[in-house]
Amino acid sequence: MNILVINAGSSSIKYKLFRMEDEFALAEGTVDRIGVNGSNLTHKPFGKAEIKIESSVPNYEIALDMVMKVLTHPEHGVISSINDISAVGHRVVHGGEKISSSVLITNEVEKIIRDCFDLAPLHNPPNMMGIYACKKLLPDVPQVAVFDTAFHRTIPEEAYLYAIPYRLYEEYSIRRYGFHGTSHRYVANISAEVLGQPIESLRIVTCHLGNGCSITAVKDGKSIDTSMGFTPLEGLIMGTRSGDIDPTIVFYLIERVGLAVQEINSMLNRESGLLGLSGISRDMRDILESASKGNKRAITTIKCFTYRIKKYIGAYAFSMGGLDAVVFTAGIGENSAQIRAMVCEGLEFLGLRIDYQRNSNRDKVISSDNSKVKVLVIPTNEELLIARDTAEITKVNSDQ
Repeated sequence: MNILVINAGSSSIKYKLFRMEDEFALAEGTVDRIGVNGSNLTHKPFGKAEIKIESSVPNYEIALDMVMKVLTHPEHGVISSINDISAVGHRVVHGGEKISSSVLITNEVEKIIRDCFDLAPLHNPPNMMGIYACKKLLPDVPQVAVFDTAFHRTIPEEAYLYAIPYRLYEEYSIRRYGFHGTSHRYVANISAEVLGQPIESLRIVTCHLGNGCSITAVKDGKSIDTSMGFTPLEGLIMGTRSGDIDPTIVFYLIERVGLAVQEINSMLNRESGLLGLSGISRDMRDILESASKGNKRAITTIKCFTYRIKKYIGAYAFSMGGLDAVVFTAGIGENSAQIRAMVCEGLEFLGLRIDYQRNSNRDKVISSDNSKVKVLVIPTNEELLIARDTAEITKVNSDQ
């Protein structure tokens, strides 16, 4: 069984083809700059040379047609025909309150995805275009949607409600949804395997730290709270997103600074975070390099970034009634020993102690042997989890 995983973004499509018998990635790649000049496809087949194709890609259907052709190419391909694709798994960001798990895509599911366009205007529309394109190119192949928000549907009412008029929740579904759910679910389960304990007995804080950042409290295998909220803007400091701010700042910027609502929206999402604080870059690697040379704003930015993470870890440890493990994942979480060390410093009162040599080596377990709270570094693999869900759902559906 071969599963094609699709992540359709605002101007790109990322894909990965898995052979599910051994969960082996046959190929992966990206189609960039869809609908704009300079479009290209980068294809990485396992065991063969990477290739790059520059071509006009005006829409998602043409982009996916390019993917199908390169996957079946006599020289660069990894399958003989598109009939070798058993199912397609799609990453979909927002499923609202009606979706609590990965599902086979039906007309009803498509409507739910469209109904969430207002809640995720940058993500759900391109996700939907990817689904439409796959349905047209592979009309007889089952399609599965795996939602970022689904893992967080177990968050209790006291954690997902905002203290605003309740009618706004009832009429407009304004509540905490949470995102990065596929990543948090994957690394939490892998952590339990590494620790050799059932996930149902663990209290884990998973830290997805990349250009987008979020933290989740996972108790007994379920998400009970997460830092991102109604949108992915809430929570931690991110590459260009502000994270938590006083809501009155928005009104101040309108009334005193004279900014328009759209200008503020762009500022908080695209000009803030690491970029806004440092004035250097949205990339933590650039900021760490500047800090090493004594740049004071870079040093302050790193302190702000790690402090916010530390604060959430402490809050979630108390909300779960204790803590068994902290997990770091995604670009910064997996690759920056310095950031991991700074986050863990001062958490010794929780029984957490890292081993600095293991941390530098990026071992899977970087806590010391006498640490009551285990600290792990687990590379995320959202595509594999999407493929697993897709294989399971299509198998169940075919057996019925």
